[in-house]
Amino acid sequence: MIQLKTIEELRLMKQSAQLVSKTLGLLAKEIKPGITTLHLDKMAYEFIKDHGAEPAFLGYGGFPNSLCISPNDQVVHGIPNKEEIKEGDILSIDCGVFLNGFVGDHAYTFEIGEVAPEVKKLLKVTKESLYKGIEQCIRGKRIGDISYAIQAHCEKEGYGVVKELVGHGVGRKMHEDPQVPNYGRQGSGKVIKDGLAIAIEPMINLGTEKVKFHNDGWTVTTLDNKPSAHFEHDVAVVNGKPVLLSTFKYIYEALGIENDEEKPFQMEF
Repeated sequence: MIQLKTIEELRLMKQSAQLVSKTLGLLAKEIKPGITTLHLDKMAYEFIKDHGAEPAFLGYGGFPNSLCISPNDQVVHGIPNKEEIKEGDILSIDCGVFLNGFVGDHAYTFEIGEVAPEVKKLLKVTKESLYKGIEQCIRGKRIGDISYAIQAHCEKEGYGVVKELVGHGVGRKMHEDPQVPNYGRQGSGKVIKDGLAIAIEPMINLGTEKVKFHNDGWTVTTLDNKPSAHFEHDVAVVNGKPVLLSTFKYIYEALGIENDEEKPFQMEF
């Protein structure tokens, strides 16, 4: 059952989402060759706790860390470790917090130094598809419209759209209804209403759409070991339109990037 949120609840959710955004911005300054993903995880844990929140992933279903960090061919749910990041890697970092009774949950895929042109394009198109999906978060449309927009944008470039893992509703729990697949038919699925809050998160592979689930119970990789990209925003529907609860602006500030992609989805409420 979909739990529609009041404006007051969405304001609290935005605080949670923005703390995730600030955490990712902090990490963006630190990510470079030679750093371990375990170091990044420790930084995130301390930052989240210092801001009066709890890491939402830590202990969730037995997950051992505060961040899911997935390099290169890892799609999602990578476990931080002592392996050093290398020049040319990509690194998907997914972060969640509990603050004021609500979850914030979003992700960004970082480039480590100079990455291969085909990988850079994968990241660009995947992030574009995220915003294509957000554009469909309009009162009266359906979840399938979000799904179709993401799938169509990525498949026209020949990329594999992961089917086994999906976006989701977000609120007082990490995963709420509805599921938000990155593939689907226009006009299908639940009707979008004011107060809907969802995490949209395209997971897109350079090669095959097929993935492998590993024996640790968490790590998911591409079946052909080609790179995978993952971007995620928390989005609400307010007055019939999509509004971002999360932001990449702290990442962009840390990396010296100018970008106005979020402007159409920023609204005070």
